[in-house]
Amino acid sequence: MMRTGFQRVARLAHHKALPGNPHLLPRLHQASAFGSSTHSLVARFCPEKTDLKDYALPNASWCPDMLSLYQEFLEKTKSGMWVKLPSFKSNREHIQGLKLPSGLVAASDKQDWRIFTRCIQLEGQGYEYVIFFHPSEKKSVCLFQPGPYLEGAPGFAHGGSLAAMMDETFSKTAYLAGEGLFTLSLNIRFKNLIPVGSLAVLDIQVEKIEDQKLYMSCIAQSRDKQTVYAKCSGVFLQLQLEEDPSQ
Repeated sequence: MMRTGFQRVARLAHHKALPGNPHLLPRLHQASAFGSSTHSLVARFCPEKTDLKDYALPNASWCPDMLSLYQEFLEKTKSGMWVKLPSFKSNREHIQGLKLPSGLVAASDKQDWRIFTRCIQLEGQGYEYVIFFHPSEKKSVCLFQPGPYLEGAPGFAHGGSLAAMMDETFSKTAYLAGEGLFTLSLNIRFKNLIPVGSLAVLDIQVEKIEDQKLYMSCIAQSRDKQTVYAKCSGVFLQLQLEEDPSQ
């Protein structure tokens, strides 16, 4: 099933056509990807009123560095330069009212959908994180605190947990910066281990948008920037979502 999904995305990237749809995938001009559409995407992504639980809020497990830096960025949101992104339990809740292209909808009778980085419900045991997005500069900062359920080497976070966190921050940034929806590639170089329960700061940049792909970079480091945990580059496919008339 996973292989089939990647094959569908690969066909979209290669042929720029939707399965079962005779017309070409609409090409996004750079002005569209970097223009007012970003603000409409942010507005849809960050609803002012919702009954959905936001998991990107402080709790008792957050370390002092995580809490203080969160407050610093929250203060920056007052000027409108930065936006705190809510984090719901599933991406289905983030794209409500939009529909995926035909051929990319998976049928299932399961109800409790959860994004991978929100699959551990106990506070402080898994992924504790919050993402701030800068709309005009198309960049993000993720504050990430790995819990003990993400351990690899004793006392340190598994490298795969950091890779997943980078991919998740990439994906949210790609979507808001230019309707990027699917990861095409990730290239990670690990430098140092992250102690469980400590803060890692992920700085994400959109380097360019070209041929319906977003090219992005990330550096994960300590708050004081003295320790680099990993560097990563990623490529995401642009794929416009349409309004869902059934919503």
